[in-house]
Amino acid sequence: MYYGSYDGSNKKVLFHEMWRHELEAAARQRPVAIVPVGSIEQHGPHCPPDVDISIPFHLAVAAAQEIDDFPVVVAPPVSYGFTHFNMGFLGTLTLRLETFIEVLCDVSRSLKANGFERIVLLNGHGGNVAPQRSASVKLSEEDVWALPLPYWDLAEDELRAWSETDEGSIGHGGEWETSLLLFLRPHLIDRSKILPSNHATGYGWPRTTGRFSPKLARYAQWPERRREAPYGVVGDPRVASSEKGERLFGTLKERLVELCREFHTQELRRYRQFGSSCL
Repeated sequence: MYYGSYDGSNKKVLFHEMWRHELEAAARQRPVAIVPVGSIEQHGPHCPPDVDISIPFHLAVAAAQEIDDFPVVVAPPVSYGFTHFNMGFLGTLTLRLETFIEVLCDVSRSLKANGFERIVLLNGHGGNVAPQRSASVKLSEEDVWALPLPYWDLAEDELRAWSETDEGSIGHGGEWETSLLLFLRPHLIDRSKILPSNHATGYGWPRTTGRFSPKLARYAQWPERRREAPYGVVGDPRVASSEKGERLFGTLKERLVELCREFHTQELRRYRQFGSSCL
């Protein structure tokens, strides 16, 4: 994935492209720092392994470039995530749970030390959701405020309303992730590798891991991608389109811009004054 400027504009939003005096100026203006967080993992035979970091990265940059009245800075992406359950397929690189949490914590601590205290951990991988929340709670005790945000939570209603097949879920290389990639990076989607409808037995939604009945498996599951989805895909990429991806991306960007604006106006929390310290 290319980590340079998103659209060729002269406006700098990437932390790692800014000069020190630009970072110093930004830090004095109640900036919001977005950390794209994702994973490198297989997404079926038609998608590249970087789906889950590519989408939040492009979304973060697009939102940052939309806002001119205060700085929104995009930190270097945390590309590696917690995804051991995808190791059954080639194309997956994973961190240990403890390592992943500590990486998020150290990046967030460093951003605060640089003067960027309003932090959004913009996540693109389902396996990162619980670890990110744990990192956020851990950091809050240190008065480091990193908001754990899966990007699909920004458009829950739209995903339910607009889904043809995927039941409102972001899926895994299915209807919506494939659509977003078709909009953002169409040259990396191989439509010839998407199974036709009469061979699509590998698609679908995991209802059981082979241990519990379908009734109990609604809430009693282990993450085992290869057992759940032999084709490596959860959802149906056959109905994906660039138009769907553009529509969803526009909504996600609008919501992220709104969140950044509100975050910018908020006073910084001081947790140690309320509940985590007796002093």
